[in-house]
Amino acid sequence: MKLAAFAFLAALLAAPAAGQGVRDRPPEDEVLYFLLPDRFENGDAANDRGGLKGDRLVTGFDPAAKGFYHGGDLKGLIQRLDYVEALGATAIWVAPIFRNKPVQGPSGHESAGYHGYWVTDFTRVDPHFGTNADFRALVDAAHARGIKVYMDIIVNHTADVIQYRECGDCGYRSLADYPYGRRGGVGGTAINPGFGGHGVRTAENFAKLTRPDFAYTPFVPPAEKDVKVPAWLNDPIYYHNRGNSTFMGESSLYGDFVGLDDVFTEHPRVVSGMIEIFGSWIDRFGIDGFRIDTARHVNPEFWAAFVPAMQARARAKGIPNFHIFGEVADPDTSALARHTRVDKLPSVLDFAFARTVNAVSAGEVGTDKLAAVFAADALYEGGEATALRLPTFIGNHDQGRAAFFLRKALPQASPDELLARDRLAHAMLLLLRGVPTIYSGDEQGFVGDGDDQDAREDMFPSKTAVYNDNVLLGTDKTTAVSNFDTDHPLFREIATLAKLRRAHPALTRGRQVTRYASDKPGPFAVSRFDPVTGAEVLIAFNASAQPWTGNVLVETGSTAFTALAGTCPATAAAPGSVTLTLPAFGYAVCAAGKLQ
Repeated sequence: MKLAAFAFLAALLAAPAAGQGVRDRPPEDEVLYFLLPDRFENGDAANDRGGLKGDRLVTGFDPAAKGFYHGGDLKGLIQRLDYVEALGATAIWVAPIFRNKPVQGPSGHESAGYHGYWVTDFTRVDPHFGTNADFRALVDAAHARGIKVYMDIIVNHTADVIQYRECGDCGYRSLADYPYGRRGGVGGTAINPGFGGHGVRTAENFAKLTRPDFAYTPFVPPAEKDVKVPAWLNDPIYYHNRGNSTFMGESSLYGDFVGLDDVFTEHPRVVSGMIEIFGSWIDRFGIDGFRIDTARHVNPEFWAAFVPAMQARARAKGIPNFHIFGEVADPDTSALARHTRVDKLPSVLDFAFARTVNAVSAGEVGTDKLAAVFAADALYEGGEATALRLPTFIGNHDQGRAAFFLRKALPQASPDELLARDRLAHAMLLLLRGVPTIYSGDEQGFVGDGDDQDAREDMFPSKTAVYNDNVLLGTDKTTAVSNFDTDHPLFREIATLAKLRRAHPALTRGRQVTRYASDKPGPFAVSRFDPVTGAEVLIAFNASAQPWTGNVLVETGSTAFTALAGTCPATAAAPGSVTLTLPAFGYAVCAAGKLQ
């Protein structure tokens, strides 16, 4: 490592953590780092095959294939906590670590559960990733550094175990055509007498639901009859069994997610069972938050019971700021906000922010689109205070990486321009309202080839050809070598911004007011205010390829300015106005005060 990099890291590690313990920090104070354990670091090659014997269709392990296990594990993550800390992350969001079905899919189209979303055992760490003791060691090691650990959880579905007698890839059968009280559809044989439908969520009502074959005839193959843990999950009565979702209308709640067994979350036994499953992870490991996968595909009444129960378990464990946020994969702010009002989810991933920042940083839209996202903050339950706790992001393992969107939008752009635009997008992520979430690899210039498997590159030396042929930003390296470079320009940029953010409460908990926006690519400015002193911090960005100079509104009492990043004027141009000059794709952070 270069001497400059050593000095840089030493300065970062010496940065104050706002004088708080890990349990005391509210969610909006965090900088999240999201990773898939399988793709981060391989700390123990002995668990690469998860203790299974056979070829890749048995073990799931094939590091040359993008859809199979590559060998990363919890021990590897522990070994790289220095790196996570140096980046400035204060919380790690870990993709699901529960035991998964190793391989599933039709013949010739199989893939592995390396991502963690095909759960069979909700009580144990998947052997490909290690053991429960390894997870305990991770939580303890992270907490010792002041880093929180968030788990990625799933209640909507399990692995694809339940099959249907009628077909292999069954389409959705609706409630109206196939009611619970008839086998074979309307006019069919009467079953489940007295069952009042899933809207009557009492144990007495659901005791009358004894047959799950109202739409299809579900069965569990003998070889998998006991594969799910806890054991109650093996009974088809606790699933909707209506065939594959079309992701529209009622099927969004009651259909199988691409064949995955859709859990009957209206059932009281399911509600109590899921509360016990995930409450036990809080009790046993003292984790700090949950990201909830596919939250929009679960009925609101489930969340109304589940969320308060998790918060109560966390408080009993001495965790007052347990952060819960749902995945609602919709870029429409009104749709996102609905799930905080109707579902009562405390927070949701801000897909509207992600889509808009990516479009703004690529010069595809005016910065007024970003202003519109923030103007809608009042729609969330709790309004702007809730918006401060929305995890924001610009790339992830499902939709793709920010650099991919830039390269797609600007195929003729030079590497320098793409890097500058990527830096700008990350500055928006770290400085604007919300809880910034860095997707592992973005800080190393990973670009990817698209979404899903095409955006899940290895941080350790990869053997996957479709990853290794990618041209990264800001480096001559490829994914064929280890990519934990603390001197990478994006790493340094993010680390500097994370330090700045942590040092100024206005940038974490501060109210945000839009000061300047345009219907063309170019300037965007906001003020954020210290929640205690009320002091103003002006933040301005330039999404244009041309320098910009102009006047920006500020408080009339803000008469002197100190540059926290970029270039700021020493004084206001007039009461309530400051003249800013921003370079192409540049930004500035100006702390306001009064002239002495």
